[in-house]
Amino acid sequence: MKARIVVSAVCVFDDAGRLLTVRKRGTGMFMHPGGKPEAGESAVEAATRELSEEVGIVLQPAELELMGVWIAAAANEAATDIEATVFRAPGTWTAHPSAEIEEIRWLDLAALARNAAPPADLAPLLTDHILPELAASRR
Repeated sequence: MKARIVVSAVCVFDDAGRLLTVRKRGTGMFMHPGGKPEAGESAVEAATRELSEEVGIVLQPAELELMGVWIAAAANEAATDIEATVFRAPGTWTAHPSAEIEEIRWLDLAALARNAAPPADLAPLLTDHILPELAASRR
């Protein structure tokens, strides 16, 4: 049986409708901002804390909208799955890399819909679950 890590992640959009992705220092894959909950922290509390720490976006837990919970292969850890509770941040945002974030990249969802092939350096949670979910909700 594969190991499983529980994480929270947040879909953040800019004013052009692009989705924020981040790459952590020392890794090659882009993913949502987010991470593991600390002791006693709920999924939504972890999501808001990580969002603030990683990209400087400050929200209250009640402001995040639950999108769902998915199981996916971990992007940067072999033979491991993640159980990700994914939220959506309301509104539009700017972001800057902080903490362990080396780089941010905004994904143009309209261009992805036209090209049909997402970049090869996206985490499985994004390619297998979130991008199809967002595409379905835009129809």
